[in-house]
Amino acid sequence: MEHHKLDSIDLRILSELQANGRITNVELSRRAKITAPPCLRRMRALEKSGFIQGYHADLNGKSLGFEVTAYVFVGLSSQHDGDLKHFEERVRSWPTVRECYMLSGEVDFLLKCVATDLSTFQRFVSETLTAEKNVASVKSSLVMHASKIEAGVPLDVKA
Repeated sequence: MEHHKLDSIDLRILSELQANGRITNVELSRRAKITAPPCLRRMRALEKSGFIQGYHADLNGKSLGFEVTAYVFVGLSSQHDGDLKHFEERVRSWPTVRECYMLSGEVDFLLKCVATDLSTFQRFVSETLTAEKNVASVKSSLVMHASKIEAGVPLDVKA
């Protein structure tokens, strides 16, 4: 990753893009209070430096038939580097798992999973996750209601 020191204009650009990745360069430059060509150059430099990892649409899972969201805590029987990497590799192949975090503490991994219904989620847990080599324990919590979903990071942008 290329080193890049962020100034207030860069932070404004990042903040606006985080809020709306589809914003036009003209509108982005207006909000960043610079002209369009340097705004585009800055945006490309932020991408190249790794501050912007990508762009995506925020889809409504429920509208698409995904009624169940669950967080799954996974404990492995071995924490050797090869075993951890193997588990992470397997997780990347499971579409049900949308996010995976290696943790410190009592459990080894936290998975965010989505499924169309409870029986589909249960089948994933019993037939795929717990059947995986090295999985020692699995505990899950179903999401009842989301009170806040805020993507990205809290940038402190001066007006």
